[in-house]
Amino acid sequence: MTLCHQISFHHNQKAPICILSNKYIYVDGESLTPQDVFNLGKGLYKIKLSPESEFKVKQSRLLIESIIQEKKVAYGINTGFGKFARTVIPESKLKELQDNLVRSHSAGVGKPLSPERTRMLFALRINVLAKGYSGISLETLQQAIDAFNASCLPYVPEKGTVGASGDLAPLSHLALGLIGEGKMWSPKSGWADAKYVLKAHNLKPVSLKPKEGLALINGTQLITSLGCEAVERANAIAKQADVVAALTLEVLKGTVKAFDADIHAMRPHPGQGEVAFRFRSLLDSEHHPSEIAESHRFCDKVQDPYTLRCCPQVHGVVNDTIAFVKNIIMTEVNSATDNPMVFSERGEIISGGNFHGEYPAKALDYLAIGVHELAAISERRIERLCNPSLSELPAFLVTEGGLNSGFMIAHCTAAALVSENKVLCHPSSVDSISTSAATEDHVSMGGWAARKALKVVEHVEYVLAIELLAACQGLEFHRPLQTTTPLEKVYDLVRSAVRPWMKDRFMAPDIERVHRLLRDQKVWEVAEPYIEKYRKEHSLASRSLSSLASSLDCLSLSNFNLHDHNESS
Repeated sequence: MTLCHQISFHHNQKAPICILSNKYIYVDGESLTPQDVFNLGKGLYKIKLSPESEFKVKQSRLLIESIIQEKKVAYGINTGFGKFARTVIPESKLKELQDNLVRSHSAGVGKPLSPERTRMLFALRINVLAKGYSGISLETLQQAIDAFNASCLPYVPEKGTVGASGDLAPLSHLALGLIGEGKMWSPKSGWADAKYVLKAHNLKPVSLKPKEGLALINGTQLITSLGCEAVERANAIAKQADVVAALTLEVLKGTVKAFDADIHAMRPHPGQGEVAFRFRSLLDSEHHPSEIAESHRFCDKVQDPYTLRCCPQVHGVVNDTIAFVKNIIMTEVNSATDNPMVFSERGEIISGGNFHGEYPAKALDYLAIGVHELAAISERRIERLCNPSLSELPAFLVTEGGLNSGFMIAHCTAAALVSENKVLCHPSSVDSISTSAATEDHVSMGGWAARKALKVVEHVEYVLAIELLAACQGLEFHRPLQTTTPLEKVYDLVRSAVRPWMKDRFMAPDIERVHRLLRDQKVWEVAEPYIEKYRKEHSLASRSLSSLASSLDCLSLSNFNLHDHNESS
């Protein structure tokens, strides 16, 4: 792998250090996963086209060329677009038609997508073209792959798509760079005119053939690529939320009885059962002795507040929501979303509506609503940790209160983020504004659904970072008592990045360091081996009990048969 130095990115921003790998993923338009897209965005892989895709791409291009040779009229090949679909364009102007399409549709505004997100968008569009239903030539597709592999990334503003007919503006900006116009960035060159960036990498601008401009810009790839990141990050923080909440429960001297397997078997939602299992695996004091749990074994408290007791029910539905959304995003990643579609095996070009972004838009609105709840319940747990009347801990988790304010404003930050999320969770996909002279009279608004879902996930990560900091600080006031082994390991991880809060100091860097631990899934890396070991041991125990029960049943049956035989004798 080659490590790229940090260089100027956009005005006063800095481009992240990027790792460009020599490992490859073969794309075929059929088998890419959201995790693959996320990893391609990070620069962990380059792209190669599968042999099967090469064949499909060639076949679909042959059909386009036969239509031109036979002088047939087909939408997007030799007609105008949208309201101009009935305007036939002469053959001498077909290249100009495609160039004009890309230029005029490059009308986005706002900050550019980051290099990672541009790579995700780029990779996903290549994957869709690899399906062989777009009519792009193999030559042009290979040029796009070469630009991706060199990390030559066009300037793509994040705003401007209504999510039908696809993400036209962002994908047009992507195509604009490929034809050598507009701005482009690479680790080697920084920002420069696209033609110079391509030249610096010994690449030539694409010369668009008939239908190729439309093939490059028509689809849901902005919504879906950002959706891949949102769903992967949501999945990561949802798993770690269980670990953080388990630590808070231990600090607040909660009980594990509410996570009893029989309770959750009576309401068998998959997410609920899994979350309850994770709590048991982290808090089972018989498996991992906890001195803190032992210290209040005989207390008179009957049950915990909902923010502790109902974690399986609340966190559980978040897990099931993520699974539902991931399934839709997975399908969308490997879907042909062009219009028109080129069916070479039938010899037909058919107009349809696969570009409409309603599926990923609705799914990502649902994801935002679902994952937000992790922050909503976490903020309430932070309140319990900081409030001495609820926690039996020092106010705001600090000694010499008054002189020191401790976690007072950290909790306010969590509350502010939760409040912002409540607005961001309003679904964008319930809106539609007719565009293109009422030709595109219903749209998905999926671009905003994707961008705000990512913002909601980021806020959730920060709220849980604050809770994790607060829980570890609360643990300091239980010393020298120890919690369970896996939770002590989580505490050690946090303390490797952030020291205990003995007196007030600059808090924001501590929050950022713990947020990075969660983003990098370090908390899950520490906890997962204990969870899976517990799963394995209890699975074996369950199988042993089942075998014993089966043996006893057989023995009872044998005795019953023997008794019947003796009676009949």
